[in-house]
Amino acid sequence: MGETTMALAVLVLSTILGATASLFFKKSSGSDSIVSTLKNPNLYIGGGIYLVAAFASIWILRYLEYSEVLPLTSMTYIWTMILSAVVLKEKISGKKIIGVICIVIGASCIAAGT
Repeated sequence: MGETTMALAVLVLSTILGATASLFFKKSSGSDSIVSTLKNPNLYIGGGIYLVAAFASIWILRYLEYSEVLPLTSMTYIWTMILSAVVLKEKISGKKIIGVICIVIGASCIAAGT
């Protein structure tokens, strides 16, 4: 596996981690006060996962162009929508799906243009 292919695989993993971290933040947001939020382990799990994703993003930038990486991170929206439906049982409307499709198409156009 070449460096570019590996970096793209890590990029996909990084976007999944970002969406997962947000899910843990959502779980920590149900607390009644700031103090109880700070005591919620989900806050720290989410923060740790975000930190891993951030370091992965830094590594990715060694091998891919910045103008490609940032638009492709919009894949996070796909994973967020899937996680919200599966884990949180949120309803996914047609408008949300169309919005994510538009974002992905736009990001792909930007990345392909480099």
